[in-house]
This record gives sequence, structure tokens and C-alpha cells, in this order.
Amino acid sequence: MHPRSSAPGDAWPPAGTAISEVELQELRERAVVATDICFTISDPRLPGNPLVWVNPAFERVTGYTVEESVGRNCKFLQGPDTDQAAVTRLVGDLAARGSSAVTLLNHRADGTAFWNYVVVNSVIDRAGELVGFVGVQTDVTARVVADAERAAALAAEQSARQAAERAQAVAEAARARMTLMAEATTALGASLDMTELQQRLARLCVPLLADWVAISEVDETGVVTSITCEHRAGEAAREPTEQMSAQFLGRRFPDTSPTARAMATGRPVVVSGLTAEAMQPWTRGLHGTPVLDDLGTGSVAAFPLTSRSGTWGVFVLVRQTPEGFDEDDVEVAQDLGRRAGQALDNARRYAREASVAETLQHALLPELPTIPGVLAAAHYTAASTTASVGGDFYDLLPLPGRSVGVVIGDVTGHDITAAAAMGQLRGLLRSEAWAVDAPDPAEVLGRVDRLLEVLGLPVMATALLLRATPPATGDPHGSWTVECANAGHPPALLRTPDGEVSVFCDEHGMLLGTGMSQERPARTATSSEVPAGSQLLLYTDGLVEQPSAAGSAERDIDEGMDRLGRLWAALPRTTHPEDACRAFDDLVVERSDDIALLVVRLGTAAG
Repeated sequence: MHPRSSAPGDAWPPAGTAISEVELQELRERAVVATDICFTISDPRLPGNPLVWVNPAFERVTGYTVEESVGRNCKFLQGPDTDQAAVTRLVGDLAARGSSAVTLLNHRADGTAFWNYVVVNSVIDRAGELVGFVGVQTDVTARVVADAERAAALAAEQSARQAAERAQAVAEAARARMTLMAEATTALGASLDMTELQQRLARLCVPLLADWVAISEVDETGVVTSITCEHRAGEAAREPTEQMSAQFLGRRFPDTSPTARAMATGRPVVVSGLTAEAMQPWTRGLHGTPVLDDLGTGSVAAFPLTSRSGTWGVFVLVRQTPEGFDEDDVEVAQDLGRRAGQALDNARRYAREASVAETLQHALLPELPTIPGVLAAAHYTAASTTASVGGDFYDLLPLPGRSVGVVIGDVTGHDITAAAAMGQLRGLLRSEAWAVDAPDPAEVLGRVDRLLEVLGLPVMATALLLRATPPATGDPHGSWTVECANAGHPPALLRTPDGEVSVFCDEHGMLLGTGMSQERPARTATSSEVPAGSQLLLYTDGLVEQPSAAGSAERDIDEGMDRLGRLWAALPRTTHPEDACRAFDDLVVERSDDIALLVVRLGTAAG
């Protein structure tokens, strides 16, 4: 197929025609080949992460042929004047399986230099494996040269007028500080991960404010629990920074050190003109070693990191030169430290809440008991946008008369309060299920609903309760009797031994906790005969309320249930419930809600 020209307003493709996927793919490939933008693909699974493909634009811009390029790491374009800090940042970003955008001074095959704006993205396959890097490169030499020429012209003008130069310098410094603070606000407000925030703070400071930085966190007794370092030399300084950190981790800072003084006073401490002798009282085992010389330690500025409850850390800026930090440097770093301290304190409190939430979750979600004739597995996943706990729950419990209770539910909310309410509700369900011999599920849900009103518990939830009674003893081929009551919850799915999947218990009643139990008709239960060897799948709505397609905001629960049913029908008949849970979790593309799963096999005709 060949593209054609068209008059303005003409539709393409013509009415009644359509471009096939193969033709679209061919057009994409031709566009990539024909464009003036350089494209490269490298394979990190091969030694040295070599290039495996470059387009013709890459050959034209760099002067290197495909044969000269493929099989080599793209660093062959670098030279001694390439900014290694930018290269290190690029390598670091890709090592984290992310993306990176840097401008590098590269060299063509004939030795001429050009400025290259490089954007590299990681390619992750469905299994989560890093399979490649796609690079887009643009020659921006003209822009960089133009910027340099403009800067030179400005410098020449300023040299002619000293007063204007000083004013311009002050204005530029102020703008730089404002830019740094704006970047800091964005960078430090975009995460609640302590390690990531400390790394972001360090990168903001180096090399703009210091040659290297050390950010330390201490516990309530002042013992150093973590140290994050960033050096302008990047990976080349890893060994001395690790040696330095080893001298302070697990110990208190010496009382005479700038770090200890800054933490004790809550104010910055600046020391200039440092020598090995001056630092000996607070450098511990580093004195007499080349570590501090390798790092470059001429002047130090220490700033406390504080929270509402006190000082919990310190960050130290270090310059190789002995001239030290002027008043503007200290003011900028102090402001940066305040912002970082707030962000890091929020992250610390979030981490504590998440830890409490996770502990609470493990305490509230039960270990499934071993019940004769029943094989079961459960799976819980917290929403990625909330603490590691929510209101989704499941339960499996033996009941009087050899029966088995199966429960799935979802309390409104996604926080510790919802988790506490979930624990109360699960306890009530367990208690009422055992209140009298052989109560049907509708009676249990009705009693729980009334208790929620009587006790004044602020709980609203959906729930699905099943009571499964096995066939008579000695009848391995008999059917199970499964009674079910539904309080506004998504229906279960039943898979019979022949592999047929169907909706089970789809008769919805009122949610629990509405306060209207006396004003509505009594809850009802259904009863079905289920062949031995059948499996029941109970789940919460987070599993089926998924985007209809990648990037789509639409969530069709019927479509989600259809996908779930097709997947279950396609699983082998002998699939263990635990393996089934893992397979169902693969349907999740967006973790915007908690998800609970419970798969129960009712023995024993199929084994």
C-alpha cells in the first residue's frame, strides 16, 4: 500500500477502507527509518548492553555505519570532555529500570564534537523483565552554540558596565535560588519513600551547593541509623563514601563534630579551612587514611533535620576548597534543609503508619484453617495509593454439623479505621455463625446487621456468606449443599469439575450497616446442590473494576467479570487454589482499590 496526497478535508483512509495492523506497522517502521531523529535499541541482557539496532538517521548524524555501531555500547560516542556527571546520572536512571534525559557532548566518527540530547527509556516485558533500552537522540549543537554565544555576548556587555554586572549577578543568584527551591518543592513533595527523598535531596545539593553531601538519620538516642551520600564524582567515589559511612553507622556522632553541634543547637554549623589535624577529634578511624583526601574535605556546613518532635537527623554539605560557605549559601541550604526536613518527616510518619497498618492487616486477615474435604487459598493486595491495609476481608471456618462457612466482604474506606471496622465485622460474622446450630446465611447476616445498629458501630460493608455442607459420610460422589446470602457484594463464581464456570449467588440484598434492617424485608438465602470437586471463587470488586484497556478510565464490572470467568475456565482442571489466586492477580493492571480473593475446592469426586 502507498500513501497518497489528498485535498484539504479529504478523509484518510477513504470511506469504506481501513488500514490493517500489518500496514500500520509497516508505516510505523518506514517513519522510523525515514525520520531525521536518531533511534537506537540496546539489549541489557547481552554483555555490555550493546546496540542491536540503529536507524539511518543515526548513521547520518554520527558518521558511524550500522556495522560500526551494532554490537558496541553507545559510550563509544563519548570523549574525554563528555560530562561524566551526566553520564553517571543516565546510567543510574537506567539501572533503576526507568527513563533518563540528558544532553551530552558526543563525537562523530570523524572526531568532530556535537551536542546530543539523549532520551532513553527502559522496555519491560509482561513478565517484568528488562529486555531493552530505546534511545532517541537529537543533534542540538546549534541550540547549545546559540545559547553559548548569547551568554558570551551578555558577559561582554556586563564587563563594560561593572555596576550592571554586579546587579545582574545578584539577580541571577536570586533566580537560581528560586529555581532550586522550586525544584526542591517538586522533587521532595513527589514521594513518601525515605530513601528516595534523601537521594533527591542529595542530588539537589551536588554539585550546585557542594562537592559532596551526607544525609544521616538518627534514632531517639542519637545513634546513626542510616547515611545517604552523593559525590560529584559519582561511582568513582563509592568506596571512600562507604568507608566514611562505616565509621559512623550504629554510633553517635562525636560531641565536638559539626554534625553533633548542629543537632544539639538546632542551628547550622559552618567550619572552613579544615585540615587533618583539625578534624582528628571527630573523624574516628578515618584519621591517617586517604579517605577524606579522596573525598575532598576543605570546608563543611552541617544543618539539622527537624520534625515536630525534635531533631532526628542532619545533612552535611562538604566542599573540597577551604574557602567555605558564604551567607547566601547557608541561607539557601538552611531553607532547603527546612523543606527537606518537613518532607522527610512526613515520609517517616507515613512509614510508621504503613508499618502499623501492615501489622494490623496481618493480625486481622486470618490464616486459613485446615478443614477435612476442603482445599482453599486466599490472596490480599492493598491498593498502591493507600496504606498497606483496607476494608476487604475473607474468612473460612468450620461450622456445626460438618458444614463450612465461607465469607468475603468489603468495608467502605481504605485506612486503619476501615481495617478496624473490618475486624469488628468479621468477629460478629464468626460469632453469629456459631450462635445456634446450622443457621442459614441470611439469618446470620440479618443478626449481624441488627447488632451493628444496636452497638452503634459505624460500619457499612458488602458481604457474601456461604454455608457449604458435605454429602453424607461415605458418599465420595455426592453433592455438597451450598446455601448463600448476598449483602450487596459481587457474586461468586462456581467452577464445576467439568470446567464449566457460572455466576453463583447473584441475588443481592441490602448492604450491612445501613441502619435500615427493620425497614426492609427479611434477608433471603438460596440453596444449590454443587457437585463434589467443584470450586468457588469469592472476590472483592477491586479485581473486576479494572480499566477496559491500557490507559482507559472506563471500568465495566460486567466486562471485568467476563474476563475473570474466561480466565478461570481456561485454567487446567487440576490447578491448585493457590496457583489460581496468582493467575487471577495477573488480571490487575491498576491497583486503585484493595483486592481480596478466596478460592475453595469442595472435595472429593475429582480428588
